[in-house]
Amino acid sequence: MTAEPASDDSLAETFWAVARRLRRLSKDALAPWDVTPGQSRALGVLVRNGEMRPGALSEQLRIAPRSATEVVDDLEVRGLVERAPDPADRRATLVRVTPRGREIADGIRAARVAEAEGFFRGLDAHDRTELARILGSLRD
Repeated sequence: MTAEPASDDSLAETFWAVARRLRRLSKDALAPWDVTPGQSRALGVLVRNGEMRPGALSEQLRIAPRSATEVVDDLEVRGLVERAPDPADRRATLVRVTPRGREIADGIRAARVAEAEGFFRGLDAHDRTELARILGSLRD
């Protein structure tokens, strides 16, 4: 039996406690690759969407263009992404994942799937579906 929150405040507190726990688990899952959550998100966007201009990456990540540049700089130094001229506009630059970056992104994805499975292990299929529905409505 699950305890019901006594008020909206305790519901919000419970939500934030779960979010903090997920953030901590996510950070721990990234540790073997020495990648920050922001770098991991950038790699994931590039793997899913292919090469793109830094401005498009910043929009996908919902961060300032300068912050995206810093993330790309850090990933490039580590050999996980590379910059190349945009063939459609030589003045523009594209960012793309390197083979090493794809390997790390794949490892991160597998670790996150395992992490999520462990985190949500206590929920049956119905509860997982309901939680996904509720979170989806809150996200939108």
